[in-house]
Order: sequence, then structure tokens, then C-alpha cells
Amino acid sequence: MHTPEPGLAQPMALPTTTPAAGIAPSPGLGGFAPERFGVVGFGRMAQALLLPLIDGGLVPAAAVRAVVGSGASAARLAAQHGLAVSTDPAEAWQAPVLLLAVKPQLLAAAAEAARGSAPAGAAPATPAGSGPGAGDQPLLISVLAGVTLARLQALFPGHRIVRAVPNTPALVRQGLTGLAWGEGIAPEQQLWVRQLFAQVGEVLDLPESQLDAFLALTSSGPAYVALVAEALADGAVAAGLPRALALRLAHRTLAGTAALLQEQELHPAQLKDMVASPGGTTIAGLRQLERAGVRSALIEAVVAAAERSRQLA
Repeated sequence: MHTPEPGLAQPMALPTTTPAAGIAPSPGLGGFAPERFGVVGFGRMAQALLLPLIDGGLVPAAAVRAVVGSGASAARLAAQHGLAVSTDPAEAWQAPVLLLAVKPQLLAAAAEAARGSAPAGAAPATPAGSGPGAGDQPLLISVLAGVTLARLQALFPGHRIVRAVPNTPALVRQGLTGLAWGEGIAPEQQLWVRQLFAQVGEVLDLPESQLDAFLALTSSGPAYVALVAEALADGAVAAGLPRALALRLAHRTLAGTAALLQEQELHPAQLKDMVASPGGTTIAGLRQLERAGVRSALIEAVVAAAERSRQLA
């Protein structure tokens, strides 16, 4: 069993994980110390991952080479974060480690830029130790939803590939990230990648076949929870509370419930039964939720998101 993040309880029966707590990052950990770190697509998620990486000492700010689509965005982000941000993809794609965080519709353009920016003498990716220069391929970490390792490897044949699925709570360092590994990635590189994502939450190694379901729950799930929070607040307003107070109470109720479920390792049905006394207010509300099909709707939402992720592949 792994050590949980501060304030979070240890989950039960999860795959191999690397928690955010207790890690003392070092740029040279395991003998892997990339001299440059390329970032292709420097949006909110890339920033959420990169800035803790810099704060934790895994990569110096001077080593970062980020590329964005517009000159105005490049100037703003460079000034805001003190990093090298430009619209020229060459330096980013020549880094030994890259984070690919573009929008899915820009994937083909990113692949074209990678081909045009390949370092002289770069060799196609091969299994570790299987040929000359086999250890020289740069490492590409993709956070694109639904894009498989096979497709990424076909688009970026000169790279070793990691597929990562982080979720938006990474923005407040309470994220979950699933990792699936391509061929030929050295153990010290795997350790470094896990550390990257451990800066913003819990990390799980998963078979790629499980990533669509993981995404449907953890990446799409925050939108469903936000919808529930909004609906609960609307109900409280309808019952007589001011809007601002209703929103604050809805958020705290959700956060407190999640903490209780984790810290006491309760099955959700146990907590439901703890709250729902015979003939009381909660069971009356639960009865309405069952009539409205809320449980089934949430199940189908997760299944639909997983199916859509498979279609995007």
C-alpha cells in the first residue's frame, strides 16, 4: 500500500502508484537529468504540470523551451513565468524530453513540426538496447485525450512515448494521472516521469486498455461533479438560501464528503446509509433522485465518455 497525499486517505486496491507526498525531487534522480525540457502547447494543463516541476527542482527554469501558437501568447507567458516561450517549434522539438499538450486537432501539425525540427542524425525509435543509438531517442510525454501509444509512435517515430492522462484537479495539486508506457523507456526515465506528475497529485501505472475508462471517470468526472455542485446550490436557492452561500455550502459539502469517504475508507453505500435515517429528510431526497434516474445517468455518462475516448483514438 502506498503513502497517501497529505490530507487524503490511502485508496484501496489501486494499481501501482506514486504519491505526491514524501518526494524530494532531484534533477539527477536515477541518473536521468535532461538538460532541456520542451513543451509543445503551453496551456493551463501544461503550466500546471511544469511550474511545480520547476519549483520542485526537477528541471531548471533555464532549461525549458516552450512553444505556443501566437506571438502575443508567447510574450505574455514568457513575461508571466520567466521562461523561454516562442512560436518557433525547433528548440522544443530538439529537447531530450518533451511534453506534448496541444489540442487534439493540432496533433498533425505538431507531428509535421517534429519532423521538420528533428536533430541531425536522429534515429528512429527502437527497443531499448536493440541497436546503435537506441538510448538516444528523445522522450515524448503526451497528455492528449484518446490518442493511443500506437498512433503517437506512428506520428513521432523518432521518440520514445509515454501516454499520460491527468485531470483538472492537478491545477490545485489534487490531481490523478494514469500512465501507459511505450517501448524502450529506461527505468530511470520512468521514475523521472512519475515524479513529474507526482508534483500535482497521485500517479498510477495502468495498462493502456484501461486508460479510456480512467479518463471517463477522472478527467470527465470533474465536470459531472461540478454539475452536481451547481444543481445542489440551485436546490438550496430554491429552498431559500442566498446564491453565494448556497454555492459555498455545496462546494464544502462535496469536499467534506469526499474526505470522509477516503479517510474512513467507506463504501459510498455505507455513508449513504449513515445519513439516511428511516422516514427522514435524506431518504425522501434519495427517493426523488432514484425516480429521476440520477444513478443511471451518471453511470451512462462515464460509459459514454469512455466510448468517445476510444473513438478519438
